[in-house]
Amino acid sequence: MLTEALTSSEYIKHHLQNLTFGHLPDGSWGLAHTAEQAKEMGFWAINVDTLGMSIFLGLIFLFLFRSVAKKATNGVPTGVQNFVEWVVEFIDTSVRGSFSGKNDIVAPLALTIFVWILLMNLMDLLPVDWVPRLAHQLGLPFFRVVSSTDPNATFGIALSVFFLVLYYSVKMKGVGGFVGELTLHPFGKYGLPANLFLEGVNLIAKPVSLALRLFGNMYAGEMIFILIALMFGGGIGLAAFGGVLQWGWAVFHILIVLLQAFIFMTLTIVYLDMAHQTSH
Repeated sequence: MLTEALTSSEYIKHHLQNLTFGHLPDGSWGLAHTAEQAKEMGFWAINVDTLGMSIFLGLIFLFLFRSVAKKATNGVPTGVQNFVEWVVEFIDTSVRGSFSGKNDIVAPLALTIFVWILLMNLMDLLPVDWVPRLAHQLGLPFFRVVSSTDPNATFGIALSVFFLVLYYSVKMKGVGGFVGELTLHPFGKYGLPANLFLEGVNLIAKPVSLALRLFGNMYAGEMIFILIALMFGGGIGLAAFGGVLQWGWAVFHILIVLLQAFIFMTLTIVYLDMAHQTSH
């Protein structure tokens, strides 16, 4: 455990608290050292760990794929090149199977979303105390390493996709066509209030479902790892049992990590395909 002085409840709360920067009660700006301080910071507070890990993992993705692209050869590829080529081919197949329009941004966007979210999710497989202990030694009160367990990150990505959906809906169908789609379907012009309500809910549900599905699954997985980690402070027998549980859950959680990245990427492609459809 991070520290033996923490009770089980305090241990869980500590691991679920983000490193937050904002306006402190004394009027200054700085990092919150308690959960209460973080709550008092309000809307404009920034989760530094979420933002930092997201940028760091995004840079890793860009550096890895760019370096492989620069060194790619026609001969026998290296293991890393094989992996990158497999990912690119996988995304290309997914886009061709789900996107019927013509847009050069969709495949790169799908690739970025899949790899970026996958890297965020993979951080959940690190032992829960490693990064918080290192952060504590550096003088940081909290540090959550899994960005996708923060709804600010998942909603940020989902809203970015949503804005693209709105942009291409208007671009491909025109303002009139987009408004008509919201107000005239499925019951025609005489069912305008019902149409607007149903289509409006369907539209808003897209970013909400994208964000909450990713957040909920990853948050639950993180919580289980934290609960299992509590066993390591309960004696040799309980610690050994916790080690077995942790290994088993990690193996199963790999499927969740991959599946959530895939689902987010696939729904992004599908939503953009719907935005490009002008047949009705």
